Amino acid sequence: MTFRQRTFVYAQTRKKMKKYLLTIALAAVAAALRAESWIRINQLGYLPKATKVAVLMSQESIALENAEVVDAFTGNVVQKIGGRRIKACGRLGKMQSTYRLDFSALQKPGTYRLRAAGAESPVFPVNGTVYYGTADFLLSYMREQRCGWNPVFGDSCHQWDAFITNHPTKNGQRLDVRGGWHDAGDCLQYTATSANAIYQMMAAYQQFPAAFGDVCQANGTRGSNGIPDVVDEIRWGLDWLNRMNPEKGELYNQIADDRDHVGMRRPHDDPADYGWGAGKGRPVYFCDGKPQQRGQFLNATEGVASTAGKFAADFALGSQILRPFDPTLAETIGRKAADAYAVGVEKPGCCQTVSVRSPYIYEERNWVDDMELGAAELYRMTGDAKYLADAVAYGRQETVTPWMGKDTARHYQWYPFMNMGHYQIAQLGDGHARKEFVAHMRAGIEAVWQRAQGTPFLYGIPSIWCSNNLTTAMLTQCILYRRLTGDRRYEEMEGALRDWLFGCNPWGVSMVVDLPLSGNYPRQAHQAIVKLALGTARGGLVDGPVYASIFNSLRGVYLAPDARGLSNNYEMFQPDNMVYHDNIHDYSTNEPTMDGTAALIFPLAAYAEEGRAQLRADADRNVYVNGGIVRTNPQLKRICLVFTAADRADGADYIIPTLRQKGVKGGFFFTGEFYEKFPQVIRRLVRDGHYVGSHSYGHLLYSTWENRDSMLVTQEEFQRDMLKSYALMRQFGISKEDAPFFIPPYEHYNELVSSWARRMGLRVINFTPGTGSNADYTIPSMKNYRSSQTLMDNLLRYEATQPGGLNGHFLMLHFGTHPDRTDKFYKHLPQLIDTLRQRGYQFVSVREALGMGR
Repeated sequence: MTFRQRTFVYAQTRKKMKKYLLTIALAAVAAALRAESWIRINQLGYLPKATKVAVLMSQESIALENAEVVDAFTGNVVQKIGGRRIKACGRLGKMQSTYRLDFSALQKPGTYRLRAAGAESPVFPVNGTVYYGTADFLLSYMREQRCGWNPVFGDSCHQWDAFITNHPTKNGQRLDVRGGWHDAGDCLQYTATSANAIYQMMAAYQQFPAAFGDVCQANGTRGSNGIPDVVDEIRWGLDWLNRMNPEKGELYNQIADDRDHVGMRRPHDDPADYGWGAGKGRPVYFCDGKPQQRGQFLNATEGVASTAGKFAADFALGSQILRPFDPTLAETIGRKAADAYAVGVEKPGCCQTVSVRSPYIYEERNWVDDMELGAAELYRMTGDAKYLADAVAYGRQETVTPWMGKDTARHYQWYPFMNMGHYQIAQLGDGHARKEFVAHMRAGIEAVWQRAQGTPFLYGIPSIWCSNNLTTAMLTQCILYRRLTGDRRYEEMEGALRDWLFGCNPWGVSMVVDLPLSGNYPRQAHQAIVKLALGTARGGLVDGPVYASIFNSLRGVYLAPDARGLSNNYEMFQPDNMVYHDNIHDYSTNEPTMDGTAALIFPLAAYAEEGRAQLRADADRNVYVNGGIVRTNPQLKRICLVFTAADRADGADYIIPTLRQKGVKGGFFFTGEFYEKFPQVIRRLVRDGHYVGSHSYGHLLYSTWENRDSMLVTQEEFQRDMLKSYALMRQFGISKEDAPFFIPPYEHYNELVSSWARRMGLRVINFTPGTGSNADYTIPSMKNYRSSQTLMDNLLRYEATQPGGLNGHFLMLHFGTHPDRTDKFYKHLPQLIDTLRQRGYQFVSVREALGMGR
């Protein structure tokens, strides 16, 4: 496209935007006048067979008797909600009325919104793909937290790590413990949280491998390396954990301490001074099983078992996970697992972290759960029945993780926040052990269930520091229990916990940064990358709400506005006894945590797998760019022909007969103008069984050519345009369910557009770059003009020279071109099809290429 053409498109788009402005302004005023009720939903959407409960909150005292679910595309009411499916839950903060709206009976895939008491929810999808890619998305934050080489900052940090502290004979010696992850918004590193993070990721991959993709190298930079990204992250963590156990019986618990807290900075610019010079050495604390320095006080360390059990579990399971990918490291840590466990047997008790200046540490007090899991994984690795007997004995000492059902707990007092050892014994043990430990799992869930009764969000989690981590832990326990037993009695609470994390909470906010990008999520996370305006804490799970009494007691937390005005303190929506603030200065509710983020990967992987099973679909092997699919499975020698058009159809009488003669089903993506100008062409394509979809209605340019992230349209404008497009398509018998994939206008989009589309139950696809076939629109007067012979030669040369050739390609041609282009590339279509078939390619439809059937 020439500069003049781009300028014209830009101007036209701006004119269309101006027409919307008055309507938007009036709608905003009207919304403000009636903004007395809100409907909270899961912003990601819902799996068809999942529980679905929204919450209505109203500033007024209302008696709600009915609500309705509306198809967002047709405007039709598809379900009325009433009777026992509406449950009054009373007052909540400034909200005089709250109601639970149960629409679980809605299982038909589609895009909907809820209406009740004059309020409308945002649109949301119901389909089997709503959790696709979300587990991998959280790995973005894990990569951002890497210590050593950091792929987000593009530099290395803490290369002097570390100097031994509290060891009887090695104090001051340097031990190479580079690597691992920074714990949260600071640069501290803990074995407890890191080991739990590793285990949660391993459990997710072990059970749901198809939920994970491969778009990054081992060092975290972009590019496939043939290893699932989650395994790359697991290996990164296990390599560090291996360094933290350099010799038999020598375990380390922590790198750095609260002297780290000298302001937000890039990790490689760390000025903290621990006595070896600013930014030079940091201490690494040896686990000696004795109380260690805690400012004026000593911590309450009693032994080493809480740390040793975590080492043992990670090393035992990690040796199995890594064996196909890194057999050397797998063998090394496998040998260390039993020795680490033996340290815990020798030195029972908890091992707490250390602080020097502040009163805040991880006050872990339990340890039998760690030894239980370590023993269970050693049994799995070795088959030695002694370990299983040990696991059962340890498990009987703490049948329920103590915070469950309680109102409060100290910071990380009962950690990990759920006991994976109970689940492993229920899986690995005999019938008696299975029954006993399933009962223990159920008892913990029941305690939280009872505490949740009567609350509008069915939320029984205590609002202590890192409450979202507890929420994730209970969600995981619910999933494991349901999948293990088939007992669905707690499914409503499972859904409430899941939905709480993604927007069905008093504040209507997803607790994961940038997920979904189309929704409301933390914009001002307490993280250096945000403070320095270098990016977001993408994929990070923030701490979550705390009791107001906790927030008011903390040092150094305040709610001053940020420079860019992005903070939201949610004064209107704060419940009586808890608070959440999207404010960079609130480290108690809005700081992402590495271990909480890693733990949430398990539930998201589970839901992705359950959605895939409901679709009866293969694992998602598509290749994504900016959230859109640009290539289907690159392992398959298949090609999908796609055609786009805005206002020209000169290729119709050549392309349609050619495809019919060759037995090829193509994908056709048209603007609203095309549908209106060429209805007979649309009917011919539909009659021949081709995929006929949208190219938008108004052919809007979504973002500038110069900066893909500089938007020219709003989410509301995008939604209106797409709704208009699909309304027109319905006149030809094409529903949104028939054609959920669309190619953006100008084949130009970004991550935000992809997220907007997913929110509507749509998915972006685009041509696979590289062949240059999309340049068939060029005319001789253009500098980038390509003749049809040049296009054909370039395409076939690309196929012959590129690894994987055209496997999985969306090969795009234009359905019509400018009259000045007399050399029509579509007239080479027979030759193109024949040649590529001779080279072994199969031509498939859009639906088949994307795993939707023929």
